[in-house]
Amino acid sequence: MLKQLLGILFFGFTTITFSQTITIKDKESGDPLESVTLASEDKKVYVVTNNKGQADVSDFVGFNKIIIQSFGYETQMVSYNQLELASFQLSLAPSLLAMDEIIVSANRWKQHTRDIPVKITSISKKDIQLQNPQTAADLLTVSGKVFMQKSQQGGGSPMIRGFATNRLLYAIDGVRMNTAIFRGGNIQNVISLDPFAIEKSEVLFGPSSVIYGSDAIGGVMSFQTLTPQFTTEEKPFVTGSAFTRYSSANNEKTGHFDVNVGWKKWASVTSISSNDFGDLKMGSHGPDEYLRPFYVQRQNGVDVVVTNDDPLVQKPTAYFQINLMQKVRFAPNEKWDFQYGFHFSETSSYSRYDRHIRYNSSGLPRYGEFDYGPQKWIMNNLSISNMQATKMYDELSIRMAHQFFEESRISRNMNNPNRATRIEKVNAISVNADFTKKTSAKNAVFYGVEFVTNDVNSEGIDENIVTGISQTGPARYPQAKWNSYGIYINDQYKFSEKMLLQAGLRYNQFVLNAEFDTTFYPFPFTEAKINDGALTGSLGLVYRPTAKWVISSNVATAFRSPNVDDLGKVFDSEPGSVVVPNPDLKAEYAYNVDLNVAKLFGKNVKVDVSAYYTLLENAMVRRDFTLNGATEILYDGELSNVQAIQNAANAKVYGIQAGIEVKSASGFYFHGDLNFQKGEEELDNGEKSPSRHAAPFFGIGRLGYANSKLDLQLNAQFSDEVSYDNLAEEEKGKPEIYAIDSNGNPYSPSWYTLNLKSMYKLTENFTVTAGLENITDQRYRPYSSGIVAPGKNFILALRAKF
Repeated sequence: MLKQLLGILFFGFTTITFSQTITIKDKESGDPLESVTLASEDKKVYVVTNNKGQADVSDFVGFNKIIIQSFGYETQMVSYNQLELASFQLSLAPSLLAMDEIIVSANRWKQHTRDIPVKITSISKKDIQLQNPQTAADLLTVSGKVFMQKSQQGGGSPMIRGFATNRLLYAIDGVRMNTAIFRGGNIQNVISLDPFAIEKSEVLFGPSSVIYGSDAIGGVMSFQTLTPQFTTEEKPFVTGSAFTRYSSANNEKTGHFDVNVGWKKWASVTSISSNDFGDLKMGSHGPDEYLRPFYVQRQNGVDVVVTNDDPLVQKPTAYFQINLMQKVRFAPNEKWDFQYGFHFSETSSYSRYDRHIRYNSSGLPRYGEFDYGPQKWIMNNLSISNMQATKMYDELSIRMAHQFFEESRISRNMNNPNRATRIEKVNAISVNADFTKKTSAKNAVFYGVEFVTNDVNSEGIDENIVTGISQTGPARYPQAKWNSYGIYINDQYKFSEKMLLQAGLRYNQFVLNAEFDTTFYPFPFTEAKINDGALTGSLGLVYRPTAKWVISSNVATAFRSPNVDDLGKVFDSEPGSVVVPNPDLKAEYAYNVDLNVAKLFGKNVKVDVSAYYTLLENAMVRRDFTLNGATEILYDGELSNVQAIQNAANAKVYGIQAGIEVKSASGFYFHGDLNFQKGEEELDNGEKSPSRHAAPFFGIGRLGYANSKLDLQLNAQFSDEVSYDNLAEEEKGKPEIYAIDSNGNPYSPSWYTLNLKSMYKLTENFTVTAGLENITDQRYRPYSSGIVAPGKNFILALRAKF
């Protein structure tokens, strides 16, 4: 008993002795630096400073190499003894440019970009604050490397390296967001994320199926939400921020509040955001085809075409959204870390604007109503991390999550009393176990297993809005369950400080069971089953001939398994066409090679170039089909051509991404990004068509000045024209969203915007952000979008932190 008491006393004494807090500040301004990372050379020990610039470094006792990094500051490597001699006070000098940073998305572990053979771009918290994106979709465009399509104001469908929608993957706190009803058409799920609750975003370009499984063909968008922070002192650590913003183009009114409370072993962060967006106003200089001269209103039981008082205002596009997040963290000791997160997001109903501007043969609006019902997303996520080295692993991470998704479509033809409501609900459960093991001084192994299940429930309601009588209608999807079982291994061998080789392999089994209702459509089947597997791999090389050169290349395969949307949906894709189920689908495969080169010239200029080529085989595309031998069926009162998703095409995409950064010691800087991609896919007749999701040549240039109090930036964004001949065949069938060329054909004109952004630190706790977007008031519609982008837009925001 005496020995136990002495042991407890000794443990308590050593804990007090070695509990040590470091404070890191800006060398020039003396301000505390938030989000500075301190990591051991092998990344097993890793801490981040809070908004007071403080972090507990007791786990680094005895370490000879501690790497200290922060975006925009010179990296330092020190020993624990050096920190101790400096009384745990450290100042970082602002840097001009760096070739390296710590990222987490590539292998789900914290790694340096120098160890990753694929191209990754990060969007920092400071970038988000300066650019002030309205939604998480707009946040992705801050990178300058992601093209964004929007069918309505409440939307955003990224295009990356010629791929989009269900060929891209979203990960939130390491959890897969893609569901079994992610479609090939444009999606808007990304807006469920709260940009104010995101502390860092990363975009991983190219195939990533080895780590993330199905859908990760064009890239992965990884979002890390706010992490609860512990106290480094005896008293609780309480910090937070409040934010409010106004935008003139849509009369936006946004409010946000978050608070962190941290103790020694427990911590909590709470976040809430509210957005109220009015109807969006377009610019005054551009194609007249984009104007909104009239809209539909329901008056005295009749749909009436009403003259728009201001044709620049896109009616109806307004909507409301609320986001809540609660995270709790518990770390009983330095080896275990438990985090639970609850996320809730809900929008109001909002119009699908591209359908509101679809007209019938008489030139009148086709629809009296076409809205998305409230979009809901709920996630419960528990992550468990263990840093205790064993024979099986050095680090273990387990993520268990349940997500609930609800979305609906409400449509009614002009002056037709019959309203069709289609409601989809998905319950998604996922379990990931990821391990890392350093088998030697030069070799590390990353491996893991994954299980995902999606339960899809779909219902249809047909209502007569005159009589008020409702009845069961045809559902968009069958009742279905989609399961995925995956196992992967990734080996990383460092030949030297200059050269690293990485190879990975994944096997995935996917199972889909669907039951069809033949009450409304004469399907020749009542159920469909898919049980198939996919094997994918990757091989990458990183070579750093000098500290100022990085050359990397990656060869990888990726896959996308058929989901419920591919196999079983019924919907009108375009006027006169209806898509019906096809139970005979196989996975599609992508084969990719890319080459990335980055060079630092002196300390002031950094240039990076990436070239890539991707071949997609067995692609699931929409093609003409037959149903019980018929090529046409009656759908929604209209005789429509029958189509289905089929493995009927090959596609290829190739392109170049190039960037340049120039920084001066005086605070001036220039960033530029250019993106060129070209894609083509097979048509039903064997001819080639431009790929629908290969964005036009686009880019951004930023010229700015920054010091400890002010960040001022002028940027120019542009997108090239897509002529009628270069439009995808599918896009040619949507003339309502395009301008008209001299031959009377639809096309997407080129466009540019000039934008001024500024952020000024009024006091230690108050920051004001102001911006003027689209200064020249251009009227433009990004390629493939249904809604016209904002015209001249004044933004004013105030942030307070405590």
